[in-house]
Amino acid sequence: MGEKMQEVATAFAPAALGAYSQGVKANGFVFVSGQLGIDPATGEFAGDTAAEQAAQALKNIKHILDAAGSGIENVVRATIYLKNVEDFAAVDAKYAEVFIGSVKPARCAFGGNDIPKGALVEIDAIAVC
Repeated sequence: MGEKMQEVATAFAPAALGAYSQGVKANGFVFVSGQLGIDPATGEFAGDTAAEQAAQALKNIKHILDAAGSGIENVVRATIYLKNVEDFAAVDAKYAEVFIGSVKPARCAFGGNDIPKGALVEIDAIAVC
């Protein structure tokens, strides 16, 4: 069997809201749980717009990946959950600022989601180590 699963946690991303890890490292991958746009320093949303929340969610993902010994440039798959699909373009613009490599992660995005804490966006990711 492959390597043992390892929890990934950092104070530079918000604590999990339920019975899950911020991230799990296993078999050469890091699986990052869905991140809201919450600033871990304040415990509050980083802004009132989906774009502002997406930017913070991506920062949170970066910090979790850094704690796992990976990095944002190693993301191979992401999912974006939007409360309002009309926010897609604004969120995609923030996403494009982060994923600047020649090979972008595979991705799925969809709207109409009721996200915990009244968030406008949630993003999860899978990266290679």
